[in-house]
Amino acid sequence: MSHKDPDFTTSLLAGGIAGLSTDVALFPLDTLKTRLQSKAGFRASGGFRGIYFGLGPAAVASAPGAALFFCTYESTKKILGVHVLSNYQPVVHMTAACMGEVVSSVVRVPLELAKQRRQAQLYQSSIKVFQDILKNEGFRGLFRGYFSTVAREIPFSVIQFPLWEILKKWWSQRQGYYVDSWQASLCGAFAGGFSAALTTPLDVAKTRIMLAERTDSLAKGSITSAMKVVYKQHGIPGLFAGVMPRILWISIGGAVFLGIYEKVKTIICSQRGFDF
Repeated sequence: MSHKDPDFTTSLLAGGIAGLSTDVALFPLDTLKTRLQSKAGFRASGGFRGIYFGLGPAAVASAPGAALFFCTYESTKKILGVHVLSNYQPVVHMTAACMGEVVSSVVRVPLELAKQRRQAQLYQSSIKVFQDILKNEGFRGLFRGYFSTVAREIPFSVIQFPLWEILKKWWSQRQGYYVDSWQASLCGAFAGGFSAALTTPLDVAKTRIMLAERTDSLAKGSITSAMKVVYKQHGIPGLFAGVMPRILWISIGGAVFLGIYEKVKTIICSQRGFDF
């Protein structure tokens, strides 16, 4: 059975459905991770209370963010793939993942700001977050943490997606046909968890930047400075604050997200008469 790369519309629909399903289902784990990483600490940020605070912005961002990522990812793979030898396909996957993160973060970052500030119980509503940002920091303030988000997501995706593609290819060759959605899901869980562990310090820095008071030096968005501050205050353990919820969240999230993406992609392609 052959495998056909999805077109733009398929990637858009499959990515959107996968992103929304994953973010809503695993939101409590994301909240716990954010509170463990906040400057105020886990208890002061709410502990186990109100673990769905900030779900609204997360749900709004997840579908378009994931759809933009996969449209860019699959399109870049298609454009570059025909010009690159098979031995160098992981480089194509890395480049495609980087491009996907740069584009999708334009949608994700403003809503990530609102989500994390609600998770840390710094505001009573997401609308209030946006009103305060626009009043005190202007439109540019909505993108505070954009570069730190991209700086976190690019290393993560550069590890996760080539590893995911390699695992799928290996499994496909072993069994003689393209992987099923549940197999892609297991590959996604391993790739996601491994990538999450390695990039936790970048995630801690991004969280600190997004939660910082606008008068705080961290609000300037330097990921290196944020990591230095965390290391000075809490050492190596501080840089890996929330690592277990992050690994758990992204391992399960990788399984759900990439598994649903493959399943929806397969359904759409089958309905269109593609051999999948």
